[in-house]
Amino acid sequence: MCGIIGYTGYSQARDILIKGLKALEYRGYDSAGIAVYNPNYKEVLVTKCSGRVENLDTKTKEVRGVAGIGHTRWATHGEVSDANSHPHKFGDVTLVHNGIIENYAAIANQIGVAGKLKSQTDSEVVAALIDKYYNGSNPKEAIIEAVKDITGTYALGIMFDDKPNTIYAVRNVSPIVCCSNEDGTYIASDIQAIGEYSKKYFVLPEFSVAEINAERINVVDFHGNKIEPKILTLDWDIKNNGKCQYPFYMEKEIMEQPLVIGKTIESRIKDNLPTFVYDAVNDNIFTDCDNITVIACGTAMHAGLIGKHLIEKFCQVPVTVNMASEYMYAQPIINKKTLVICVSQSGETIDTLEALKYAKSKGAMTLSIVNVRGSAIAGESDNVIYTNAGPEIAVASTKAYTTQVAVFYLITAAMAYLRNAMNKAQAAKFIEQLRKIPDAVDDVLKRRKDIHRLSKGLLTAEHTFMIGRGIDYPTLLEASLKLKEISYIHSEAFASGELKHGTIALITDSTPVIALLTQEHLVRKQMSNIREVQSRGARTITFVRKSLINEDIKCDFALPDISDDFMPIPSVTAMQLLAYYVSSDKGLDVDKPRNLAKVVTVE
Repeated sequence: MCGIIGYTGYSQARDILIKGLKALEYRGYDSAGIAVYNPNYKEVLVTKCSGRVENLDTKTKEVRGVAGIGHTRWATHGEVSDANSHPHKFGDVTLVHNGIIENYAAIANQIGVAGKLKSQTDSEVVAALIDKYYNGSNPKEAIIEAVKDITGTYALGIMFDDKPNTIYAVRNVSPIVCCSNEDGTYIASDIQAIGEYSKKYFVLPEFSVAEINAERINVVDFHGNKIEPKILTLDWDIKNNGKCQYPFYMEKEIMEQPLVIGKTIESRIKDNLPTFVYDAVNDNIFTDCDNITVIACGTAMHAGLIGKHLIEKFCQVPVTVNMASEYMYAQPIINKKTLVICVSQSGETIDTLEALKYAKSKGAMTLSIVNVRGSAIAGESDNVIYTNAGPEIAVASTKAYTTQVAVFYLITAAMAYLRNAMNKAQAAKFIEQLRKIPDAVDDVLKRRKDIHRLSKGLLTAEHTFMIGRGIDYPTLLEASLKLKEISYIHSEAFASGELKHGTIALITDSTPVIALLTQEHLVRKQMSNIREVQSRGARTITFVRKSLINEDIKCDFALPDISDDFMPIPSVTAMQLLAYYVSSDKGLDVDKPRNLAKVVTVE
């Protein structure tokens, strides 16, 4: 959950490192630091501090040198402090680390450095281990021997005092991307930090070592064999990555949804039918499976719940949705007739990645829905569908979620058609309805001022409940998560019929209850549940599909009128805006909520 940046070339490294770290702030962090080779002192000098990158920027104004590494840390081993910040230096070795070293304590004792370390981190132990193996002649051999002793995950950017202006990199699971231009070479944990320097980049292969200087990147495997990494092309414009006219990235990303949802859908339609031919997805995975398992975390799991509803209804294939963090430990039933669908915005979510590897080891067919090309989950999967959402900077996911849901609609249509659960006309009608979603989302966005007014009723709330039925329930799970993570209001979503089984005891005078009503066949039952909470003093805020509004239904915000099964995306867009306005009106940092990270790379 950390950020890594590295540069060696012909410009001042300090400026490039600080800029890169600012681009990585969205990943979540509590401290930052840089290490730059100083030609006057003939060694790598470290500057680091707890707090924001702005603090580091101030502290490093006078740092000079053309090669260096930088890091933003999210604490795992040891408290938040200057000493525990990265980079770490031991002897001649300076490094930055992303990941978890599980056997660091045993290594520290084994090599006799337990009493010599300056920090409480697992990362400093790796620096000491590499230093132990380094004899001054071959850094790559020292790195390879050291990581063979390591149990855990790691992405390492490494510098040696006696190898001026050279950076080394190695990884296992945690990502490192590399690129170069006429001004030098760059490494990072995320293309977001270095994409402006080149459209061409590669993901460093696992268990290989890169030696990086100003003019080239040489990659070898652990046996010394040269590797030619696969070159990828950045498919979005890094220059459009700013906030534009918006105060927060989250609002910008909410407003981008009609465009990116449309792009995700339209690129996979041919002759009014779904196709994954351009994704090189094998149709057999949709016809040969007897059951489907969706593995994901948080927001991505909520997208999977929408997928479950759609696939079971239209394809008559049983679907289970699993929390990735629990999957391997629950003795899941899986075989060669199981299609495992993994969902992750970053493609680096460690719990999902490990669950994917486990499922593959049991013989399952695998398909992943991710947003980042070249990511670990994409590389591990048999089949990949990219969401075309573009970079998502705000920690709270919006457009990544809605494009994941859009992909599940496409999967549903393709699977139903291929399995003869839909004929050609029915599949084309399904696609016709799907194509209405971007305009429906745009309709919600055009009336966002109405949602802003409604949000003011939640500003002083300590607790909020959300109720819905059918496919509205998983939509509200996502809505509730958004409200919790960026406004810090305790919020819980419930299937409305479950209220009377205990939860209704929590309803008191003026408790805000958000009710979603978009499913025509469930109108009467949902209205009964709304009246139940109102009779106990709840203050309801209702979001109702236009065609369902009548004199008996109080509607605070009318949702656009499209078919029942296609309502989750416009509905959740309204809820995203509700959470956004509560957070921004409370004066909170919408994009970087406390204690959260965008990319979760530790279990």
